[in-house]
Amino acid sequence: MRIAICDDEARGRERIQTLLEKEFDQVQTREFASGTKLLAAVREGYQPDILLLDIAMEGMNGMETARQIKALSDVILIFVTGVKEQVFQAFDVGAFHYLVKPVEEERLKEVLNRAIQEVHKRQSTPKFLLVKTGGAHRRIPVEDILYVENNGRKVVVHTRTEKLEYYERMNHLEEVLGEGFYRCHRGYLVALGTISGYDNTSITVSNGDKIYLAKQKYSEFVKLYCRFLKE
Repeated sequence: MRIAICDDEARGRERIQTLLEKEFDQVQTREFASGTKLLAAVREGYQPDILLLDIAMEGMNGMETARQIKALSDVILIFVTGVKEQVFQAFDVGAFHYLVKPVEEERLKEVLNRAIQEVHKRQSTPKFLLVKTGGAHRRIPVEDILYVENNGRKVVVHTRTEKLEYYERMNHLEEVLGEGFYRCHRGYLVALGTISGYDNTSITVSNGDKIYLAKQKYSEFVKLYCRFLKE
């Protein structure tokens, strides 16, 4: 697990570094004194899993650094700030969470544990699904998939823009796509992040399509979906 610390104050970096060394022994940390130096390292190939980024830095501030690094990396961003009012801006640039200075040990531990869980979750979910259709192989972004429908010996992958039918087993797809998808019926596999509504017999996805929800799976689905929304 690679964690980057970016703060133009040495004392701030040292404080976080000390807490990390005390609480987390399976992480590799790297310190940066400016957003410019951090961005240069990322452009040269450095890929942190988690970034602890100060907002109020001289030169390139944390907000601008975050905007630029988000265009280069899928890093989990945690802002560190001495001014609580600044945290509202943090979520405009896709921040995972924030910490208020002086950083408290228990709060850092809590937020970082959640961030580490998110890293593991992302690593366990594939970014692309390889589909063979029409005699050619295609890479389909997993984030574009709404649901998968069983059709005999084939499956139909419904994405935001098209439908793709090919030979595959639903059980195998369920395993490949991972925990971001739920087998709501023997004939359907739905992407949890695309659900716009449900009742006791069906699930509606973002394009308006309705798919079957098996009666015996309703309670399990509601619990899992509520947990998904909280995360």
